[in-house]
Amino acid sequence: MNVNERQLREVIRQGEGISTEFKACRGQLTRDVYETVCAFLNRHGGTILLGVKDSGEVTGIEPDAVGQIKKDFVTAVNNPQKLHPPAYLSVDEVGVDGKSVLRIYVPESSQVHRCNGRIYDRNEDGDLDITDQTLQVAALYQRKQATYSENKIYPYAGMDELELDLLAKCRKVAVLRQEDHPWRNMDDMDLLKSAQLYQIDPETGKKGVTLAGLLLLGKRSPLLSAVPHHRTDLILRKVNLDRYDDRDFVDVNLVESYDRIMAFVIKHLPDPFYLEGTTSISIRDAIFREVASNILIHREYTNAFPAKLIIERGQVRTENSNRPHGFGVLNPETFTPFPKNPVIAAFFRQIGRADELGSGMRKMMRYGKAYGGADPEMIEGDIFRIIVKVPEFGAIAETESWAQSKPQETHDGAHEAQVAPEKPIKHPASTQQVTQQVKRLVGILRGEMARVELMKALSLKDRINFARSYIDPALSLGFIVMTQPESPQSPTQKYRLTEKGKNLAKNLKAVK
Repeated sequence: MNVNERQLREVIRQGEGISTEFKACRGQLTRDVYETVCAFLNRHGGTILLGVKDSGEVTGIEPDAVGQIKKDFVTAVNNPQKLHPPAYLSVDEVGVDGKSVLRIYVPESSQVHRCNGRIYDRNEDGDLDITDQTLQVAALYQRKQATYSENKIYPYAGMDELELDLLAKCRKVAVLRQEDHPWRNMDDMDLLKSAQLYQIDPETGKKGVTLAGLLLLGKRSPLLSAVPHHRTDLILRKVNLDRYDDRDFVDVNLVESYDRIMAFVIKHLPDPFYLEGTTSISIRDAIFREVASNILIHREYTNAFPAKLIIERGQVRTENSNRPHGFGVLNPETFTPFPKNPVIAAFFRQIGRADELGSGMRKMMRYGKAYGGADPEMIEGDIFRIIVKVPEFGAIAETESWAQSKPQETHDGAHEAQVAPEKPIKHPASTQQVTQQVKRLVGILRGEMARVELMKALSLKDRINFARSYIDPALSLGFIVMTQPESPQSPTQKYRLTEKGKNLAKNLKAVK
């Protein structure tokens, strides 16, 4: 969650409390920082500011010590000898009055954590060591188990019920994103335990894969045995308003579900050109990355209500079952994020499928108006709803963003000019905007071709630009389709022209 100086000043002004703690820590971390982390994890989460005295005076962190403090903190909270179970937390640096303040956001955990073997809880007066208070410890375990259904243990579920190849891919992604990621040297069982997907019930001694583990990585059969109502309905409803124009029933694990949701979005929603500064970004993907992760992460899986993503004319609606912590439309400026499934959310963050709690929502709000002309709406209740306004294909006209466009530097140092969309080519059943890049792609696509073949034919080297400027718009406009739509990231994925694409190719050839 990115916090600017103004927001940080407001936190400091409000002072310490049950969810806020200040630590001076000028040159090094103190031991009680980890006790506060443990207490926040066990209670309702909170924010720790390093470089601020208890009185609220900003002393800052010594410039030479900032890097080492960050490194020491991340290493310690990932060390089960220090904090058990480990927590994957990050440290943000914010400047206040020219001084460096380090901010640590600690979400509430669905587990009971120990720091140096001791259990800490939080109240208005600070961190409390409750290890020897039997009733308080028991109440803490009961609260966690009652609140978070993702912790349910399935004693007869083991490694055979999980997609181990998918687990290996997740480990690889996490390590690519963070070279020294703690998963790097863990075997499969250690990784599952570290991610809290395999647990031991402290009361019964039973151990096994948790509901979170089955949901994230489970094979289809054991997953549906544990949660038979698990399903996400993806619906396109623009022409046939009584039924649907396209539909996908997604009842696979959450990692694969995310890919299916994004593939459906890419297939049916446009991705207009957008410049952030001098960089071209996909605001469609930024928005619906958050929408997809929200549907999957924040769902109440004990409720049989099926989640839905419905693409309609001019908007997308989502619905998912929810355990509400309030009712009504959420205000992104004032709302307090609450983790519905912290274990699932933490796993998604490690593999880059979700942002820190709350920041993804703010990103969606930032881009939503630019994308569809109105701010997205999020309505909290027993059913959580999101409404995102979207542009129609024919409405994607030349915008101010195109006027700002100029050659963009690719990853290999070459330059490829961003070409403004030309006037639409009119051909049977289409008056949509077709960019020069899409025309080039359609013009060279023969039979079934892989990404590398297409890039070679187009003399391109930048994979990101190729995806955003060529493949994604062509898919959105319905000129091409994937040969493996159920596995959009498959290394053997290929593309072919649709009938619509073939018609465009003929028209392009006739114009020549």
